[in-house]
Amino acid sequence: MTKSILLVDDDQDIRELLQAYLSKCGFQVQAQADGQGFRQALDTHGADLVILDVMLPDEDGFSLCRWVRQHPRQARVPIIMLTASSDETDRVIGLELGADDYLGKPFSPRELQARIKALLRRAGFMHERPGGDVLTFDEWRLDTVSHRLFHRDGEEVILSGADFALLKLFLDHPQQILDRDTIGNATRGREPMPLDRIVDMAVSRLRQRLRDTEKPPRLIRTVRGSGYLLAASVAPAH
Repeated sequence: MTKSILLVDDDQDIRELLQAYLSKCGFQVQAQADGQGFRQALDTHGADLVILDVMLPDEDGFSLCRWVRQHPRQARVPIIMLTASSDETDRVIGLELGADDYLGKPFSPRELQARIKALLRRAGFMHERPGGDVLTFDEWRLDTVSHRLFHRDGEEVILSGADFALLKLFLDHPQQILDRDTIGNATRGREPMPLDRIVDMAVSRLRQRLRDTEKPPRLIRTVRGSGYLLAASVAPAH
């Protein structure tokens, strides 16, 4: 089935270039020039993947990313953010808001295509497996097929693709110290941000999702000089 991509960028040349290139790669591409058009397109048509430029004429990509993660039907759609800024802050903010990946301008369309395919493979994994596996840990239940995370009080927490990948890594290795290289591979950290910064940010974001905000954290513990450890038992749900 043809995958649909929703792109928003106020640069007409970039929109037309990416729309033509990605269409030739076999994707169905909707292109919008501003946040209003993006919101309408996502509400009306949906998308299998979203590409958001940070700088837009009516609102920034950060607010759109936050809106997508709260969307009733599209909350889990993979998001790639585009930034023209070399400032690490833009990348940090985007990832903290739930973006799955980012690219700095200028970039190669082939690189963007590779990132898109990687995210769509990860998102499609839950549709390829028969049945479902639900894991319980601490006060939480995670459906590893639908990527749905529930607290015992009934609240559902929305996970981005990167959040899910990191949580699943911890659940696959409970009570084990995971070093930064292992976690960095799972969270797919990109230059120019240092690996340690990527890892610490990803773990901090996951702690927020898991309400693990005590000092020191109770659930995902920092092991100084070594990495991080999930201090919980993991079991299949009955």
